[in-house]
Amino acid sequence: MTTSSPTFAAWQKLPDNTLGHVLFSIGMCLRVPYFGSVLPRVVEMRPGRCEVRAPKWWGVRNHLGTFHAIAACNLAEAAMGMLSEATVPSTHRWIPKSMTVDYLAKANGTLRAVAELPELPDFAAITEGTDVVVPVRIFDRQGVEVVHADITTWVTPR
Repeated sequence: MTTSSPTFAAWQKLPDNTLGHVLFSIGMCLRVPYFGSVLPRVVEMRPGRCEVRAPKWWGVRNHLGTFHAIAACNLAEAAMGMLSEATVPSTHRWIPKSMTVDYLAKANGTLRAVAELPELPDFAAITEGTDVVVPVRIFDRQGVEVVHADITTWVTPR
Protein backbone atom coordinates (compact mmCIF):
# COMPACT_ATOMS: atom_id res chain seq x y z
CA MET A 1 0.00 0.00 0.00
CA THR A 2 1.28 3.46 -0.83
CA THR A 3 1.69 6.08 1.83
CA SER A 4 -0.68 8.98 2.21
CA SER A 5 0.16 12.64 1.77
CA PRO A 6 1.66 14.59 4.67
CA THR A 7 -1.57 16.61 4.71
CA PHE A 8 -3.75 13.56 5.24
CA ALA A 9 -1.29 12.15 7.79
CA ALA A 10 -1.61 15.41 9.76
CA TRP A 11 -5.42 15.12 9.66
CA GLN A 12 -5.24 11.57 10.99
CA LYS A 13 -2.94 12.57 13.88
CA LEU A 14 -5.25 15.28 15.20
CA PRO A 15 -8.27 14.48 17.37
CA ASP A 16 -11.56 14.03 15.50
CA ASN A 17 -13.30 16.86 17.31
CA THR A 18 -13.83 20.61 16.98
CA LEU A 19 -10.37 21.47 18.31
CA GLY A 20 -8.63 19.04 15.93
CA HIS A 21 -10.70 20.29 13.00
CA VAL A 22 -9.90 23.93 13.79
CA LEU A 23 -6.18 23.26 14.22
CA PHE A 24 -6.03 21.35 10.94
CA SER A 25 -7.98 24.08 9.12
CA ILE A 26 -5.63 26.77 10.42
CA GLY A 27 -2.67 24.76 9.15
CA MET A 28 -4.40 24.30 5.78
CA CYS A 29 -4.87 28.07 5.49
CA LEU A 30 -1.26 28.72 6.42
CA ARG A 31 -0.21 26.36 3.62
CA VAL A 32 -2.78 27.70 1.13
CA PRO A 33 -3.48 31.27 2.32
CA TYR A 34 -6.21 32.10 -0.19
CA PHE A 35 -8.46 29.44 1.34
CA GLY A 36 -8.43 31.56 4.50
CA SER A 37 -10.65 34.17 2.87
CA VAL A 38 -13.70 31.93 3.45
CA LEU A 39 -12.70 30.88 7.01
CA PRO A 40 -13.02 27.18 6.14
CA ARG A 41 -13.27 24.40 8.71
CA VAL A 42 -12.60 20.85 7.53
CA VAL A 43 -14.99 18.55 9.40
CA GLU A 44 -14.47 15.28 7.51
CA MET A 45 -11.59 14.05 5.40
CA ARG A 46 -11.05 10.55 4.09
CA PRO A 47 -10.23 8.92 0.76
CA GLY A 48 -13.05 9.75 -1.62
CA ARG A 49 -14.81 12.30 0.60
CA CYS A 50 -14.22 15.67 2.25
CA GLU A 51 -16.60 18.09 3.95
CA VAL A 52 -15.67 21.71 4.61
CA ARG A 53 -17.86 24.38 6.24
CA ALA A 54 -17.60 28.13 5.92
CA PRO A 55 -19.52 30.82 7.79
CA LYS A 56 -21.15 33.77 6.15
CA TRP A 57 -19.19 36.80 7.28
CA TRP A 58 -18.76 40.27 5.79
CA GLY A 59 -15.67 39.17 3.85
CA VAL A 60 -17.65 36.75 1.67
CA ARG A 61 -20.81 38.81 1.13
CA ASN A 62 -21.75 40.11 -2.30
CA HIS A 63 -23.82 43.20 -3.18
CA LEU A 64 -27.02 41.23 -2.44
CA GLY A 65 -25.84 40.29 1.04
CA THR A 66 -25.49 36.60 0.13
CA PHE A 67 -22.40 34.37 -0.08
CA HIS A 68 -20.35 35.61 -3.05
CA ALA A 69 -20.16 33.24 -6.01
CA ILE A 70 -16.36 33.26 -6.16
CA ALA A 71 -16.13 32.71 -2.40
CA ALA A 72 -18.29 29.62 -2.94
CA CYS A 73 -15.83 28.51 -5.67
CA ASN A 74 -12.99 28.96 -3.18
CA LEU A 75 -14.87 26.77 -0.69
CA ALA A 76 -15.43 24.14 -3.41
CA GLU A 77 -11.74 24.14 -4.29
CA ALA A 78 -10.78 23.72 -0.62
CA ALA A 79 -13.04 20.66 -0.35
CA MET A 80 -11.70 19.20 -3.61
CA GLY A 81 -8.11 19.84 -2.55
CA MET A 82 -8.46 18.11 0.79
CA LEU A 83 -10.29 15.19 -0.85
CA SER A 84 -7.37 14.91 -3.28
CA GLU A 85 -4.84 15.05 -0.45
CA ALA A 86 -6.69 12.18 1.28
CA THR A 87 -7.22 10.15 -1.90
CA VAL A 88 -4.21 10.51 -4.22
CA PRO A 89 -1.36 8.25 -3.02
CA SER A 90 2.16 9.56 -2.56
CA THR A 91 3.15 7.79 -5.80
CA HIS A 92 1.10 10.37 -7.72
CA ARG A 93 0.47 14.10 -7.76
CA TRP A 94 -2.52 16.23 -8.66
CA ILE A 95 -3.27 19.78 -9.73
CA PRO A 96 -6.58 21.52 -10.52
CA LYS A 97 -7.11 21.89 -14.25
CA SER A 98 -10.60 23.36 -14.65
CA MET A 99 -13.83 24.07 -12.83
CA THR A 100 -17.41 24.12 -14.07
CA VAL A 101 -19.82 25.78 -11.66
CA ASP A 102 -23.60 26.01 -11.50
CA TYR A 103 -25.15 28.52 -9.12
CA LEU A 104 -28.45 26.89 -8.22
CA ALA A 105 -29.93 29.19 -5.55
CA LYS A 106 -29.05 32.15 -3.34
CA ALA A 107 -26.40 31.08 -0.86
CA ASN A 108 -27.37 32.44 2.54
CA GLY A 109 -25.73 31.69 5.85
CA THR A 110 -23.10 29.08 6.63
CA LEU A 111 -22.30 26.78 3.72
CA ARG A 112 -21.24 23.13 3.69
CA ALA A 113 -19.17 21.85 0.76
CA VAL A 114 -19.08 18.10 0.16
CA ALA A 115 -16.54 16.76 -2.32
CA GLU A 116 -17.17 13.11 -3.05
CA LEU A 117 -15.92 10.69 -5.67
CA PRO A 118 -18.49 8.10 -6.73
CA GLU A 119 -15.64 5.58 -7.00
CA LEU A 120 -11.92 5.81 -6.34
CA PRO A 121 -9.61 5.76 -9.36
CA ASP A 122 -7.22 2.86 -9.88
CA PHE A 123 -4.04 4.83 -9.32
CA ALA A 124 -1.83 1.90 -10.31
CA ALA A 125 -3.36 2.17 -13.80
CA ILE A 126 -2.53 5.89 -14.07
CA THR A 127 0.87 5.80 -15.79
CA GLU A 128 0.67 8.76 -18.18
CA GLY A 129 -1.63 11.19 -16.45
CA THR A 130 -5.39 11.46 -16.53
CA ASP A 131 -8.27 13.77 -15.70
CA VAL A 132 -10.15 13.01 -12.49
CA VAL A 133 -13.37 14.97 -12.09
CA VAL A 134 -14.29 15.72 -8.48
CA PRO A 135 -17.93 16.76 -7.99
CA VAL A 136 -18.51 19.23 -5.16
CA ARG A 137 -21.96 20.02 -3.82
CA ILE A 138 -22.44 23.09 -1.64
CA PHE A 139 -25.44 23.19 0.69
CA ASP A 140 -27.00 25.91 2.82
CA ARG A 141 -28.20 25.37 6.41
CA GLN A 142 -31.53 24.00 5.19
CA GLY A 143 -29.76 21.32 3.14
CA VAL A 144 -30.55 22.95 -0.21
CA GLU A 145 -27.81 22.53 -2.81
CA VAL A 146 -26.98 26.13 -3.75
CA VAL A 147 -23.83 25.55 -5.82
CA HIS A 148 -22.55 22.56 -7.79
CA ALA A 149 -18.98 22.44 -9.06
CA ASP A 150 -17.19 19.81 -11.12
CA ILE A 151 -13.46 20.31 -10.66
CA THR A 152 -11.17 18.50 -13.05
CA THR A 153 -7.78 17.57 -11.63
CA TRP A 154 -4.81 16.34 -13.61
CA VAL A 155 -3.31 13.30 -11.87
CA THR A 156 0.11 11.97 -12.89
CA PRO A 157 2.70 9.59 -11.44
CA ARG A 158 5.53 11.34 -9.62
